[in-house]
Amino acid sequence: MSSLAVATDHTLEKIWFTRCPVPTASGIAYKLGWLSEEFAADGLPVDTLQEARQLGRHHYDHDLPGLFREGGNVPALAARAAGAPSRLIGLTWIEEWQTILVRPDSGIRSPADLKGKRLALPAWADTRGGSIARAMSLHGYKGALALAGLGFDDVQLVEVALTPQEGAPTPQESLQRLWSGLDHLVNGDVDAVYVKGASAADAARRLGLVVGIDLDLIAEPRQRINNGTPRPITVHQDLLDNHFDLVVRFLAQTLRAAEWASANRAELFNILQSETKAGSQGVAEAYRGNFHESLAPSLSEERVGFLQIQKDFLNLHGFLQGDFDIGDWVDQRPLAAARELLNARR
Repeated sequence: MSSLAVATDHTLEKIWFTRCPVPTASGIAYKLGWLSEEFAADGLPVDTLQEARQLGRHHYDHDLPGLFREGGNVPALAARAAGAPSRLIGLTWIEEWQTILVRPDSGIRSPADLKGKRLALPAWADTRGGSIARAMSLHGYKGALALAGLGFDDVQLVEVALTPQEGAPTPQESLQRLWSGLDHLVNGDVDAVYVKGASAADAARRLGLVVGIDLDLIAEPRQRINNGTPRPITVHQDLLDNHFDLVVRFLAQTLRAAEWASANRAELFNILQSETKAGSQGVAEAYRGNFHESLAPSLSEERVGFLQIQKDFLNLHGFLQGDFDIGDWVDQRPLAAARELLNARR
């Protein structure tokens, strides 16, 4: 039997996990060695899809029974809508430099200034769930325009082709094509581009672009709902049904890592340079304030409600194969048990 498979009797050969190139509690736990330590006694190695290029597609389709995924909600929601047997076991909310970039001489300094302007909209990717850049840009613009009482009819959405590497097998390679509109902005073909994260901050500095609208400064969180706000933690139904204790122990380590991050900001920033594929300046720009104190997953009514808003937005604009009930997707049990386990271990 292949070492990449799960036996038909539900015996796991290894634990897989995948995360996006952003701050995640699971990524921190992995970098600190805690996930490997947790499952060593079980004889279960912990591997990531980021190191297994041939399995990279499972970051999007969630069709790998032994997989934990902490990543953007667009692929997770699209996979569930397409029938993937995944379950939602946690949600995080991390402010990560959601901004609308412009040229220094653009005169765009507020949402009202977007009226009549050309906004870059990345083209569709090969799949709905893979069209992350398009979904993020569209919802980012919606949040900004709403602040000025504007809508999509008040601007010109200019579709821009994705940069090469469509269908890239890993999230890191996909990251390289997310902000394809930046070159169009530099060349004057568009007036504004939505971006987020540390790598985008590095790119903006390199290209001489500036922040026209800082979406992170919007007081109302629902105007910042997007691919990573909130960000889901999901597992395959098979893992819950047959290895519930492993799911609980995995989540306990993410909660532990979140606690560590809240007290170790400097060390966390060193880890984030590797996790985000960005430089120290980009990380410092993107992750501001006390973000390091709120990396722990939750399934609060507010966060689930925000995910409902994102799901409805994606469904309205064609990113989902069909609608589904968020409530049926949520399983509160593992996270509650993980909190109890972590407290018991103190």
